[in-house]
Amino acid sequence: MNQQKIGAFMRELRLDKGLTQEQLAERLGVSNRSVSRWENGNNLPDLSLLLELARLYGVGVDEILDGNRKETHMDEQTAEAIEKVADYANEEKARFKKTLRGLLILSLIMSFATVFIGVFELEGRLPSFLIGFSNGVNLGIFILLLVLLSAAGTKFRAAKLKLLNKIKGKGDSK
Repeated sequence: MNQQKIGAFMRELRLDKGLTQEQLAERLGVSNRSVSRWENGNNLPDLSLLLELARLYGVGVDEILDGNRKETHMDEQTAEAIEKVADYANEEKARFKKTLRGLLILSLIMSFATVFIGVFELEGRLPSFLIGFSNGVNLGIFILLLVLLSAAGTKFRAAKLKLLNKIKGKGDSK
């Protein structure tokens, strides 16, 4: 997949519609910078945004990803399958954000507990395992958040999805 070619094609489609990057960004609910990155070939839009762009420009998602117009357009069944994949990706992203939010809240609660113990000088009055537990949970959550938000976490999630797709593919062929 040639991102430079895709970006140039997306720019051409936008200009054919008479839209500025700002207008397109507003229409899609993204920043001008995102549109610029797509058109420069630095990034690609999410699948759900690709579907919106295809509808807006009157082309198929496959045409956008190939970076040129085709004689035949994607059939309705393929378009529906892509929409389902986009919905799944959005649901996965929402679950991931919910997990991160929960971990962050738990980390904040544990941090508050640690500060509370220190401010009110409760170290001697509480069992030492409780203080160690609080600090350990907080450190563990912090490390987990770092891994999930890092490039390694992104690669881990991508590998997990790839494995799930392989498993689903094997189950469908039986």
